[in-house]
Amino acid sequence: MANKAAPIAKPFQVPKIALYVIGFIPAVWLFYQGVNDRLGADPMRYLEQALGLWALRFLIATLMVTPLRQLFNVNLLRYRRALGLLTFYYAVLHLTTYLVLDQGLDWAAIGGDIVKRPYITIGMATFVILIPLAVTSNNASIRRLGGQAWARLHKLVYVAAIGAALHFLLVVKSWPMEPIVYAAIVAVLLGYRLARALNRRAVPKRQAA
Repeated sequence: MANKAAPIAKPFQVPKIALYVIGFIPAVWLFYQGVNDRLGADPMRYLEQALGLWALRFLIATLMVTPLRQLFNVNLLRYRRALGLLTFYYAVLHLTTYLVLDQGLDWAAIGGDIVKRPYITIGMATFVILIPLAVTSNNASIRRLGGQAWARLHKLVYVAAIGAALHFLLVVKSWPMEPIVYAAIVAVLLGYRLARALNRRAVPKRQAA
């Protein structure tokens, strides 16, 4: 009797819930440090900027999923939705810190900031863009909108990435190296996508010629 082939073991995959747990550790640690008065001379500003920076980091991680798969055959596609939602959650914490701790829910002052300060204007616009992306980050929305419409909507993440990088560049006064590095990473990731799209369009033309 022929021996039965042994079942092929599936590679171990980190559960998505573990990514959420790990992803929230920086926020928990920051709030813990804040409660214990360990965030420096201006704790509110430090907390606000640190949460915004983590939102940008998770946004960059979301954008890196596709190049990693296409260039290095590293498939993290199953985690992209979680990374995108972590981006939104940190953006909510960043905005809440600004609205509550910085401005004390003074809506007149907040409105004045949005009008007068470009980095606030860009930051608010970027957050508004992230809202529909977060709300539709589920299978039910894909079925309701249709795959193509859903994909077109989620291309707004590229606009959000540009807005987030600009917001970080403008929020600091002297442009230290850190925001420039993050902006450069965003530029490379978006430039890669643009170059790939242009190449796909050029291939049929070359074949026809």
